[in-house]
Amino acid sequence: MLNTELEPFLAAWNEKWSRLPQGAKPADRRALFEVIAREMRLPTPEGVETTAEHWVPSAAGDVRVRIFRHQGDQIQPCLIYMHGGAWMQGSPETHWDITARIAAANRQTVISVDYALAPEHPFPAAITQCQDVVRWANANASALGIDPERIAVGGDSAGANLAASLALAFRDSDIRIIGQLLVYPAVDFEMQRPAYVENAHAPLLSVAGMPAVNAMYCPNPEDRRNPLAAPMLAERHDGLPPAFVAVAQYDPLRDDGLDYAAKLRESGVSVELDTGAGLIHGYLRAMDYCAASRDNLGRMCSWLDQMNRSAT
Repeated sequence: MLNTELEPFLAAWNEKWSRLPQGAKPADRRALFEVIAREMRLPTPEGVETTAEHWVPSAAGDVRVRIFRHQGDQIQPCLIYMHGGAWMQGSPETHWDITARIAAANRQTVISVDYALAPEHPFPAAITQCQDVVRWANANASALGIDPERIAVGGDSAGANLAASLALAFRDSDIRIIGQLLVYPAVDFEMQRPAYVENAHAPLLSVAGMPAVNAMYCPNPEDRRNPLAAPMLAERHDGLPPAFVAVAQYDPLRDDGLDYAAKLRESGVSVELDTGAGLIHGYLRAMDYCAASRDNLGRMCSWLDQMNRSAT
């Protein structure tokens, strides 16, 4: 059964989104999402600095990043985080609660990427910018106070798609990625898995709207076969960094994550899987309401801490 602690969250979430007018454009959705995220933002944990921003040069246009850093002068491990939002909305500010808590829990630095959004900037703009952020973080590790040998990637939903793609992109490079945190990831454009039927009308993510969103991100059907857009379709998955894959029972993308976790394990990649019993897509947004949301984020942080420690 659906975790009952999610019910007041969903009531509040749906009431706030009811302000979206009929026929709203992506820009309208983005603006309202920013407002709702500010209205529902939790207090930032003590000891986390959030004000630093940088503009990173990129072949796809300069990209803003916000730095969430635990206070202190010590060299810290780093997580490069890509927010969710169907590739067409969201920002470091809409996902502040997640990144700030990871920084606090692990006394580390989180670089949150404000990547280019569809439909104005379709594939490969976002993944190109994210790759350039990884290169920038590695090259500027000393100035950022981070350890270039302890950089992980992570994200939720569309951001998890980008994180998985980054792990593939840097597998055979000189830049080391120590782990990939994939939270309710989208891994390809296949919509025939059982969860798409079982959870067609699930909260926060409706199957009916997904084809239009996918077309915004990848208007060229050929791009939907590119592993940097659909990491499930990579020719090989061996040699990738360890993964934490979190899915949710009542999520159309549930089986995406389960199948990707299985693919990684078959290829010899270490995987920790959280099946998200009773939870929904986007459950990390419900941390103020739902103990399971907080507990699952805690498990993600513990896994990241383990990756950080094992890389030293």
